[in-house]
Amino acid sequence: MTYATLAAIFVGISAVVAAIATVQRGLGSQWWLRTGSTIAALLVLTIIFDSVMILADLFRFDEGSLLGVRLWHAPVEDLAWPLAAGLLLPSLRELLPRREPTP
Repeated sequence: MTYATLAAIFVGISAVVAAIATVQRGLGSQWWLRTGSTIAALLVLTIIFDSVMILADLFRFDEGSLLGVRLWHAPVEDLAWPLAAGLLLPSLRELLPRREPTP
C-alpha cells in the first residue's frame, strides 16, 4: 500500500464526516471559512516542519511508495494528515451532543 492510498482513505473518511456534519447541522459559509483557514495554517506548518525534520535527517520515506511530488522537502502525501484532522475534528465537535456546563 502506498502512502497516497492510505492518505486517501483517511481524507475520504474525514470528508464524509464533514459532509454529514454540514447537512445535519446546516453548517454555513462562516464555519467553512474558519475550518478552511485552520486547514491552510496546518498545511503551511506541516510543509515547514516536515521539511526541516527531513533536512535534519530525522526520518526518511520509502521513495518507491511516494508519488514524487514535494513541497519544499515534504512529500505531498504528508499534507493528508493535517487536512484530515482539520476536517474531522471540527466536524465531530458539531456532531457530538453538547453538554451543559457544570456550575
